[in-house]
This record gives sequence, structure tokens and C-alpha cells, in this order.
Amino acid sequence: MSLPAIKILVCGGGNGAHTLAGIAAAIPNVEVRVLTLFADEADKWSKILESNVLVVSITYNNGTTAEILSKPKLVTKDPAIAVPGIDIIFFTVPAFAHQQYFHAILPFLEPNVIIAGLPGQAGFEFQAISTLKNVVDKCAILNCESLPWACRLLEFGKKVQIQGFKESLSTSLIMGHGKYKLPPLELIQKILGERPKLVKTKNYLAVNLMAKSIVHPPIMYGKWCLDWDGEPLKLGAPLFYQGVDDVQADLLSKVSDEVVNTSKKIQEIRPELDMSEVIHIFDWFTINYRDQISDSSNLKMAMRTNKAYNGLLHPTRKENGNLVPDFSYRYITEDVPFGLVVIKGIAEIVGVETPTMDKIINWAQDILGREFLVGSELKGKDLKCTRSPQAFGFKTLEELLNV
Repeated sequence: MSLPAIKILVCGGGNGAHTLAGIAAAIPNVEVRVLTLFADEADKWSKILESNVLVVSITYNNGTTAEILSKPKLVTKDPAIAVPGIDIIFFTVPAFAHQQYFHAILPFLEPNVIIAGLPGQAGFEFQAISTLKNVVDKCAILNCESLPWACRLLEFGKKVQIQGFKESLSTSLIMGHGKYKLPPLELIQKILGERPKLVKTKNYLAVNLMAKSIVHPPIMYGKWCLDWDGEPLKLGAPLFYQGVDDVQADLLSKVSDEVVNTSKKIQEIRPELDMSEVIHIFDWFTINYRDQISDSSNLKMAMRTNKAYNGLLHPTRKENGNLVPDFSYRYITEDVPFGLVVIKGIAEIVGVETPTMDKIINWAQDILGREFLVGSELKGKDLKCTRSPQAFGFKTLEELLNV
């Protein structure tokens, strides 16, 4: 069945924005607009599209390749042009930029719009409802647990590469009371294509707990807090996923254990809730990358042998001519306050201890010059700079479930 005439807005100008814009613009009856507020990205991309198409280079999970050639209808930094008449707004920007985009679209947001985080990351629903409260009741809020693809931008405005597709994607949905051209999940599935399969979670807390922002901080902590002597990196940037060692894999596994324990406690308190979609990160990798992992004997090897992660490096920067780790990268600046701290907040509300998360958050907050945790409690002076439920005034599980 072909799509009805649909207008979508892609917020952002990075890997995910290029990929989604390129895929969607090639679909009949779909008009794609891009809103990017960062610096002069909109002008730069618009200029490029005057004489170029956007190329999406695809490597499918079976090794075959293809290209999609398309053009978004417009790229702008003006929400007054971008937002009116839109059916779906996709957030493909980092979580720390979501508030800026929420404020930008709010004056022009109309009822019956689907607001989709791709991914929304942990706390997306809290922030959307808090910021868009005057109109959000007639909008749907959809939150995907991660990007649908492993992708990278090869040339700004011109070419992006999909290196692998997720098999499935847990997706939460708060329907609101809007009238949508198709059911929100069905509509977004048609735009993304066959893969990944969007799987609706039983409740939005599951996607918040399964946010992939739990992956990067434990690896960063294991590599740079426990295994670095502070000297410049003479051998270059180390591999990120494919360089994971036993210590880093164990840290990630323990964080994931704490997430699973939190979901079990939620179900213990509210037996009618189905939290079975919250699974260990090892199981998540082997399910979502089953065609790309050559050794799934344990978490470390599943990450090291995942073809979708070929060549991805630890973030680094130059300091006085020397190469050092880059702690200003999103693996810390985004994935801790807009990921790990949110999950910690849910765990704290239901009374689950999180010693591994706590030591990673304590290390990261020192790097960021922030205070989220005091000891093992989320009562730091900078908690308002996170998307933890506590930052939005939630104190009980009942309050979380009434969103």
C-alpha cells in the first residue's frame, strides 16, 4: 500500500539526519524538510543541494550494496518555514540539543503531529511533555531505543553510508489524542522500510531503560579511568567497540545487570506491567546484530567481531600537538546526563542500588565539572541539567506511569 501524502521534518544535520532525509526523500508522496539550527549548516547544505543529490550508500547485512539518490525539498534553520503542515517531526540530534529544538518548533507546532525521537534517548518523554505541554496532548510521542542503522557521514550534504541495519528496534508510543494519517508506528515503519522492525513496547519505561546510552560510558570509564596512564596516545586512537577488553565488557555487563534489576523491581511493584522487553545488553547485541557478529560466545567477543562497528575509534583530540582522549565527545557529555543519570533516576525511585553506574557517573561528573550524584544519591546541584525523572519533579513510580 502506498503512503498518503506525508510531510516529514528531520531535525539535525549529522549522520542520522542525512540518512533519514536521504531514505525518506526517495519515497513517493513523502516531502522531506530538514531543520538544522547549528551554526550555518542549513545554508551550507542548501547550497550543496543546488547542484548535488544526496547519496545514501548502503551495505546490507548480507553484504550486498546499493545506493539511494534523492533530495530533501528544503533545508532551513527557520522553524517558521519548516514546521507548518508537518505530519511527523523526527529528532535525530543529540539529546543535549533536544531542548533547543523543542523551543524552536513550539510556536509553530500544530495538533495531530507525531514527534519521534530517533533515538529519543532516556528522558525524551519527560522533556517533550514538559516543554510542549500546551499542544502535546494532541500529538503522539514516539521514542526509538537507538538509531535504526550504523551509519556515518562521508561528505556533508552529499553522501552518507549505512554500514548495517538493526534487526529490530524497541519503540515506545504515547498516543495522545491526535488524528494521524496512519497509526504512528505503522507510518514510521513505512518510512524506514523493512528493517529494522519497530516493536512497540508495553510501556515507555522499557525504552528508557533500554537506551543505548548505557554502552559508551562504561567503555570510556574502563579505558580512560582504569587503563590510561595520562600520557599522549603514541599509537593513535584505539578501536572503540572492537577494542573492548575483559574489564570494559564486565563493566558494561554490570551496568546492564543493574538495568535489568530495575525492570524486575518495577514489575515486582506493579505485577500487571510487562517489563520483559528489558533485556541484558549481550542479548540485545546478539539479537540486533545476529548477521554481523562472527563470535557471540560472550559480550566482549560479540562487540569485537561486530562488522557494523568496523574501524570505529575512541574519540580523541589534539592537545599541544599530542593525541589525547576527547572527553567533550557525546559519549560523556550526552550519554551520562541524558542517559545513565536518567536510568539511575528510575532505579533510585524504585529502590534499586546501582554501584557500577554510580562510580561511572561520579567519574564522568568530575570530568564535566558537574554534580549530579552526592555519594550514591541523585541530589546534586546540577541535576536540573539532566533528564532524570527527578529533574522534572517525579518522585514515585505511580507518577512515572501516569505520564
